[in-house]
Amino acid sequence: MIYRVVFAPEALEQLAELYRYIALAASPEIAVGYTDAIVSYCEGFSTLPHRGTTRDDIRTGLRITNYKKRAVIAFAVDEQCGSILGVFYGGQDFETILQDDPEEGHKH
Repeated sequence: MIYRVVFAPEALEQLAELYRYIALAASPEIAVGYTDAIVSYCEGFSTLPHRGTTRDDIRTGLRITNYKKRAVIAFAVDEQCGSILGVFYGGQDFETILQDDPEEGHKH
């Protein structure tokens, strides 16, 4: 089965921020190469969507995987779709950002 892969708006913004950071620190060419490689890696979830580690302790249905030991990719999979929820780089606190909020009774 082929799954559709979609990027949440937050994940797209995180990729854009990562691009800007790398472009300033190194070069635009390196930045586009790295962020494109992350997108391609995520698109690979279309054929192998259940990779990574289940993290229901953070958020129900959440899965986490790493890209080259520097980026953490947070995603969820349902019957037809893999949703990229976030791309966190360089030790960002993804657990707090993605955590269910029991006081509000819904997910972020």
